[in-house]
Amino acid sequence: MGFVKSLFKGAVVAKLAQVAQRELSKPENQRKAKEMFQKVQQRRNSR
Repeated sequence: MGFVKSLFKGAVVAKLAQVAQRELSKPENQRKAKEMFQKVQQRRNSR
């Protein structure tokens, strides 16, 4: 039973990674991530 459960969890994680990879390859999501990263850097530098 534990083997099946761990196998299932591994499959879910693999699918999640696949979806994340696909979403990050989209240009509009790359732009949003870059803007968010710059915003965080600005906040950190202003302290």
